[in-house]
Amino acid sequence: MSSTPNSQSANRKGFGTAPVFITAICTILGAILFLRFGYAVGTVGFFGVIGIIIIGHLVTIPTALSLSEIATNRKVEGGGEYFIISRSFGLNIGATIGLALYSSQAISVAFYVIAFTEAFSPFFDWWQNHFGWVLPRQAISLPVMAILGVAIIKRGANIGMKALYIVAAVLFIAIGLFFAGKTEYFSTGVFHQVPMSIKNVNQFYIVFAIIFPAFTGMTAGVGLSGDLRNPKKSIPIGTLTATVLGMIVYVFIAWKLYVSASPDLLLNDQLVMGKIALGGALVVPIGLAASTLSSALGSVLVAPRTLQAIAQDHSFPSGKINRFLSRNDARHEPANASIVTVVIALVFVALGNVNIVAQIISMFFMVTYGSLNLISFLNHFGADPSYRPTFRSRWYISLLGFLMSLWLMFKMSSVYAFVAILVIFILYQAIQRYQRKRRGMAFLFRNAFFQLNRRLQVFLQKSRRPVRTELWRPSVISVSRTSFTQLRTFQLVSWISYRFGFGTYIHLVDGYYSKETTAEAQKKQEELIQMTTQIPNLVYLYTMVSPSYTSAVAQVVQLPGVSGMENNTFVFEYDRKDPAELKLIRDNFNLVRAGGFDILVLTTNHMPPNYKGGIHVWIQTTDVENANLMILLSYIITSHPSWSKSPIKIFTISPKDEMVEVRNTLEKLLKEGRLPISPFNIEIIPHDKDTGLRKLVADRSHDAGLTMIGFESSQIKHDDDLFQGYENPGDILFVNSRFTKSLE
Repeated sequence: MSSTPNSQSANRKGFGTAPVFITAICTILGAILFLRFGYAVGTVGFFGVIGIIIIGHLVTIPTALSLSEIATNRKVEGGGEYFIISRSFGLNIGATIGLALYSSQAISVAFYVIAFTEAFSPFFDWWQNHFGWVLPRQAISLPVMAILGVAIIKRGANIGMKALYIVAAVLFIAIGLFFAGKTEYFSTGVFHQVPMSIKNVNQFYIVFAIIFPAFTGMTAGVGLSGDLRNPKKSIPIGTLTATVLGMIVYVFIAWKLYVSASPDLLLNDQLVMGKIALGGALVVPIGLAASTLSSALGSVLVAPRTLQAIAQDHSFPSGKINRFLSRNDARHEPANASIVTVVIALVFVALGNVNIVAQIISMFFMVTYGSLNLISFLNHFGADPSYRPTFRSRWYISLLGFLMSLWLMFKMSSVYAFVAILVIFILYQAIQRYQRKRRGMAFLFRNAFFQLNRRLQVFLQKSRRPVRTELWRPSVISVSRTSFTQLRTFQLVSWISYRFGFGTYIHLVDGYYSKETTAEAQKKQEELIQMTTQIPNLVYLYTMVSPSYTSAVAQVVQLPGVSGMENNTFVFEYDRKDPAELKLIRDNFNLVRAGGFDILVLTTNHMPPNYKGGIHVWIQTTDVENANLMILLSYIITSHPSWSKSPIKIFTISPKDEMVEVRNTLEKLLKEGRLPISPFNIEIIPHDKDTGLRKLVADRSHDAGLTMIGFESSQIKHDDDLFQGYENPGDILFVNSRFTKSLE
């Protein structure tokens, strides 16, 4: 998302570090602190809560460090976490997580406003006792939400931030009064008898799920990124300070609760902090009101900016919706996005109960935190020289944060974890349908894959041992000038490399290496990649500029294999209608053979392959080396989806007195090699000097999809018609093996 004049103006006159810190710390020290922390201490004990704080911050601290690191590497524009994720994983995945994040932020506003009404519990109790009927919580929550919404829409972030400062001051005064209070229970000296164990271990993760959302406010201030003068400074300082301070405050609050009230009181009175605080029962309602209102303010400031950033990236299917939501008012505030956010919050406030939604919200926040940590880890691992943050975390800390986020999602609730993942998957598929041009993971995963591939290649080279022929698998390479007139050679490479082998296909651009031919080669490579996307393949495509076919072959046979395994099989091609190409094969055969390659020669009649006709393998009894390779290749090719239902048939020409022995040998070979070729598909043909191989092939293999025939190296020089005279069959693959391949 490029900076708009509005956003630039906002940055010139924007906020400093304090709003980031205040927004984050007020969200961290929220409703759960006042309503559920006493219950947690009463259930799992002091050390149990310390364990919850430590485990929770194994997610939040790495996330804060990752966020600070990423923010100091590049300018973080409007949208905060969404901007970082979308610019790292790509706009489609960014929009998916961004919409989930926005939903969490918007519904969080309602969650905090509903929690705010708990501060008025004494009033609701008085009303019921005085009038004899229950006053709905919405009597307070709806007007409060409406006032909050009107204030934000009319006055923008400045009024929200001013109110946030006041509310934060009240919150810290309330917490201070809590620490200043003393009780009779404290005088019993219970703190001298703290058991070094966790109570009710079986309930530990239940309590954790209740308490964890208290720690998740540290990224709240990041949503103000588009309104900050210096995001690279304000985000790290504000976020890290709020995270560390929040953790310290929670530890001391857990201790204060443990030494100030009995477990029974902690379990049964959700406003127990009021009985401990200096100033009595009013402290907790005031602190609760301040904490929930501050959290609601923080969320209602951040959520519209996330929604606006998503719309500015044109992530919604309608241009009108994108323009409506991305519009700023005269104060450079996301007015329309704020209206939508307030309406959503009002709906959930009216419902009055968001407990179920709150659990999904936690899951979406965990997905966001996991994504931020994964981005940091991949940037470390990818070693991109343009990634130069002024603040640096460590790769293992980021990895820990990612793994903890994923693990805790399922520890908290497997059901809601799956629901959250399912929602994100559906959102992603929907965005992909109308934003197909924005596919991809940007450069983040590519850099990581490059580094991983480099390390694996070096490892494989250093650990390489002489390859035993019985462990052979094909690593095929081919050079072709005819890619844009026929793709049959590419198809052959894709058949062989689809599952069991590896394949590299090189298109030859004739000419001397220059700026012009390099540009032409790059263009041809892009066209070739587009042409082959509809063909199921795992082939690495490349283009090469060379003044002659021979010089190209000489270069290609020396190339390292892209898989880490050296290339061992070379494919020549020739058109039956243009026998002149046979001279190139003869001229370069020994050149390829010098590299120790198995050699395949493909000739095609340009008709679509008849897959139903199967693969026919022709074996001569004197051709042992080629026989095993042909049988093995036929099996490998049938792993490709196009050949999956195609039969393999073996024909062997044998003297009449050896036919039984040859059949037994072949059946034994196929059985020991565990090859799915039926004995019924083996045909032994008696040798007849008057009936040549070409006639037999023409009679029996005219309907075959692919016919394999072996040949000896010596025949290249002495038999000018070696590859000719096979007019009827479809594709023919002539096979010459360097070594005997075992089928076992």
